[in-house]
Amino acid sequence: MKVLHVAQPVSGGVAAVVADLARDQRERGWEPVVACPREGRLRSQITGLGVPVADWEATRGPGPGTAREVASLRRIIAERRPDVVHLHGSKAGLAGRLAVRGRIPTVFQPHLWSFESDASLAGRLAVVWERAAARWTGLFLCVSADEARDGAGSGIRGRMVVVPNGVDVTGLVPVDIARAKAEAGFGPGPTVVCVGRLAPLKGQDLLLDAWPEVTAAVPGARLALVGDGPLEAELRAHTTAADDSVLWLGHQDAPHRYLAAADVVAVPSRAEGMALVPLEAMAMGRSVVAYDVGGIRESLGDTGAVLPPADVPALARAIITRLDDAQLRDDEGTRARQRAETLFDRRRMAAQVAELMEELVSDG
Repeated sequence: MKVLHVAQPVSGGVAAVVADLARDQRERGWEPVVACPREGRLRSQITGLGVPVADWEATRGPGPGTAREVASLRRIIAERRPDVVHLHGSKAGLAGRLAVRGRIPTVFQPHLWSFESDASLAGRLAVVWERAAARWTGLFLCVSADEARDGAGSGIRGRMVVVPNGVDVTGLVPVDIARAKAEAGFGPGPTVVCVGRLAPLKGQDLLLDAWPEVTAAVPGARLALVGDGPLEAELRAHTTAADDSVLWLGHQDAPHRYLAAADVVAVPSRAEGMALVPLEAMAMGRSVVAYDVGGIRESLGDTGAVLPPADVPALARAIITRLDDAQLRDDEGTRARQRAETLFDRRRMAAQVAELMEELVSDG
């Protein structure tokens, strides 16, 4: 089976999912290829797996260059002659379906519908596009029941199948937190960790708004922000130069070592498809507090705190409660690990996707 994965964006959870699928398909004896921009972390991940990469230069959003991106992708498809095309993210979904137009079995995986994150005219136009492009989509692959519900509720008609995201539950395991804190360079005090791109959707501004209440209630608490992005300067303005309770760690190639060092993992996102960070934290047996956006309740179940979206006081209270109660953290972490093993193993995710692709190609 020849599978062409087309990806934009090329970092974060999307890149991790693409890499997991390409790895699994290569191990199956299939021939996966990934088309993505040269710049970005996905390319290095894929080449490290021995999977071929095709240069596809594309920006994150639609614009004057979209026609060129469609033409470039059409050439890649003609050269690679895939049996199935798997489009990851809204930009790949736009360019890919315009390039293929249903001539090859096509899977579109939104990783969060673009209209869910954009209330502007562009977001409304995205709904119109998705409804029209459904005729060129053999399968909508949704990472959570929330994502499938949002698509159907927006009038998008087509076959939608939910395959929850998965993580490496064999590599991500609970470790001694005191040792993990020392290895991460943290002190032994109460520690909250937030991993994510510094961007509006990830909600670090909401977490920083809640943080003064946390430090007032839990003296010595530290907040570690792992990630980089366009809002870094603006987010830093939430704190003063004298406030050393917030650690700005930037991009890290191994963010899991910081999740391992967390007493509490905070996920203050405004929107998600199904975020990988909570799943990774769960696999490592850590307590998670998160807003009730796409896929979060489905991920955490009763293993952590699921809060009203953008509720800053509720976020502060949930963090304080867990920093003050080690038994609660430990109990949540134990249940979270069990839930991750049962429901969110990346091997199960990849196997489900492979089965769906075989079915789609057979039917086509």
